[in-house]
Amino acid sequence: EQSTGEYRVIEVNPRVSRSSALASKATGYPIARIAALIAVGYTLDELPNPITGEGTTAAFEPTLDYCVVKMPRWPFDKFRTADRTIGTSMKSTGEVMAIGRCFEEAFLKAWASLEYGHPHPRPLTMADASGGESMDERAFEPLPEALLEDWLRVPTDRRMGALFEAFRRGYSVEDVRDMSGGITRWFLHRFENMAAIETEIRAAGEIGLPPAEVPEAEMRLWKGAGFTDLHIADALAGFPASGFKQLPEGADEFAVTASRHQLGIHPVFRMVDSCAAEFAAVTPYYYTTYEGGSVPGGIDYVPGLNESLKQRIVVIGSGPIRIGQGIEFDYGCVHAVGAIRDMGHEAIIINNNPETVSTDFDTSDRLYFDPLTLESVSEVLLREKAHGILLQFGGQTAINLALPLADNLTYLSSLGLHLRMEGTSPDAVDEASDRERFEAFAARNGLRMPRGLTATTPDEVRQATHEIGYPVLIRPSYVLGGRGMEILSNDKQLEAYMEEAYLAPDRPLLIDEYLGNATELDVDAVCDGEEVLVGAIMEHLEEAGIHSGDSTCFIPPQNVPAHVLAEVEDWTRRIGIELGIKGCFNIQYAIRDEVLHILEVNPRGSRTFPFVAKATGVPLARIAARLALGDKLSELNVPEPQTDAVCVKVPVFPFIKLRGLDPAPGPEMKSTGEVMGSHARPAAAYLKARLATELPVPVEGGVYITVKDGDKLAIIDEARRLQDMGFTLYATRGTAHVLRDVGGLDVQTCYRIAERRTPDALDLMRQGKIHLVINTPRSTGGAVLDGNMMRRLAVELNIPFVTTMAGAHMEVEAINEAMRGMPEPRLLEIGSL
Repeated sequence: EQSTGEYRVIEVNPRVSRSSALASKATGYPIARIAALIAVGYTLDELPNPITGEGTTAAFEPTLDYCVVKMPRWPFDKFRTADRTIGTSMKSTGEVMAIGRCFEEAFLKAWASLEYGHPHPRPLTMADASGGESMDERAFEPLPEALLEDWLRVPTDRRMGALFEAFRRGYSVEDVRDMSGGITRWFLHRFENMAAIETEIRAAGEIGLPPAEVPEAEMRLWKGAGFTDLHIADALAGFPASGFKQLPEGADEFAVTASRHQLGIHPVFRMVDSCAAEFAAVTPYYYTTYEGGSVPGGIDYVPGLNESLKQRIVVIGSGPIRIGQGIEFDYGCVHAVGAIRDMGHEAIIINNNPETVSTDFDTSDRLYFDPLTLESVSEVLLREKAHGILLQFGGQTAINLALPLADNLTYLSSLGLHLRMEGTSPDAVDEASDRERFEAFAARNGLRMPRGLTATTPDEVRQATHEIGYPVLIRPSYVLGGRGMEILSNDKQLEAYMEEAYLAPDRPLLIDEYLGNATELDVDAVCDGEEVLVGAIMEHLEEAGIHSGDSTCFIPPQNVPAHVLAEVEDWTRRIGIELGIKGCFNIQYAIRDEVLHILEVNPRGSRTFPFVAKATGVPLARIAARLALGDKLSELNVPEPQTDAVCVKVPVFPFIKLRGLDPAPGPEMKSTGEVMGSHARPAAAYLKARLATELPVPVEGGVYITVKDGDKLAIIDEARRLQDMGFTLYATRGTAHVLRDVGGLDVQTCYRIAERRTPDALDLMRQGKIHLVINTPRSTGGAVLDGNMMRRLAVELNIPFVTTMAGAHMEVEAINEAMRGMPEPRLLEIGSL
């Protein structure tokens, strides 16, 4: 209680928790390791502190001479209809951690690490009210005072930006404290200080001060408060509504960087040592700081780098866990580090996520806990005098650094850094990612693609959509997890989409012909520039149009003809060699009427790499890292893939935590995790994976069926099997009519929810009569709301539901398998995966 200073114990968790990992990374004290040793009989004073070696024991409590800020990573940039209120139910999907010598520095480093909205706090506009992205005049309209105060009062992901904005506009600490429900004054004073420094920078820009003429004292002050070079450039330019990406040459981030270097201002690299420099540390765990604006001599030990003849290879991590880029990418980073060390090189990691294995201080030769931005990465590269950098394992975060870093190589070379960008070249990355360049590549190599166009203005979007014809798949370029991706069927849906879309010359929208009723395949492969190894071909259970991260998929494919699989392998080899891939890549294909189409090529590690490794026994990530660094496939002892079982990956969704979100899968990824099942029988493998999601697989009870018209005849066979297994069938009038009159089944009819009569699906579910829902969503009429409400209630009551015909078939197979008993376990011979 702030007014009295009293405190209460809320709960005690006698186990390792999320905060245990955070505390370990923040202090360097390995809580889980020490706890495990205590559990087997050691005492604290018998165990050396791994950070200081023999200098102290584990009984020595950590002492910090720095500030750590942990910031959650929320999924509301993807789920704009979800309830953004932050309360007692956890909604974040991940987190970042930042270390600085003061709160301001650590806070702004954490903000830059989030990859959520803007890379630094900007003045709020009406564009932020629509998720921070807009292509119209909303970016020029300041956020109204009333809305700002609402954001201060209600705790949401927008509150930190609102606090910053309030102090920009001159609110007092007491005003903000009253509106925000009593945030501690100490924090509010820190926000007030950051806003004051930003106002000072902006005032300097208003009198015409260019980056090249910023005095040394001011530059040190601004950097010591945590302001990035990009933030300084943006503020000097007055935060133009056109955005920080449009800053002119001489006033952009590079101009501030060059000016700072001209003044001899670089960050200091401090060690996380758990003892505030009282004892010498032996762990290579660093953070950068500008020391609050000055670098006083003698207050601390600044470790130097040991002289080494080894090559120094920097691996860029994947940043915070979010939907579309999860822990799967950290798997790739850790295995890449292992491969680098196996080759006799030094492996250096830059990452900012305390939840990952890559940020354990003993995973790599050196760890830098810093933002994954061009500025921070460049400073580490200069400090390390790195020989190479590996970008393909850090997901889209790392790949998005490829072109900016390539453009910056000449400047870094002038500072004495001679860096190789290991693996696939930035130009090849751009050729695979840029729609127009890749279409030209596909045409040259005889590869079929769905018809597609790009657009950078609203009129171009409308023209391209009408030229291709509905339905279309529309999405932004250079994104992961299908963010902003939708299937559109008419002009009304198109106009609604463009209300929230972000258009810019460097980030066009991609409009593609939508291949309905197609089977989608994922392929993970590696290439050394001359030879390709196909790691696995995965068949998606759901039809094309469901995001690959949300699809159940099978290794090996179960329903694809052999001649099509042969064509897939041929195209994959051709693409890897012709693009000049060195390392790993992922390709997505669609098959309609046994005709193969290529959807996209990702010149990086994919989220399915861990699944492929566990399913086949082939350590694809480790092989890819060696190829990226120059090894040849012919020189490696690649194990033969396992072929004695079917492996199934099933997604896990966060719907119970995120209210207001339609649980139906679509082209935008919604899952936050995955599980795997393995068995000789496909249905048994699927059953094991389904049970691992912690959703029940019913073996008795009622099944509610409501499907769109095109699926009514196809559902008869599955409904008959369910009835034969003893289930009671319930259906709405249209579906019940077909099941009864055409299929000859015994079906109990209920009302549609929109009819507001009982019993409807919601009544039956609340009464405990429904144990499985089969609902293929429709896109028009009252069925849209019916389906949404039904799926939401199913989530709340823990009732499994399926939304595709293929999913319904597999669910019935799993039920049949469950009635035979639990499948026996299977030993995986996975080696070092």
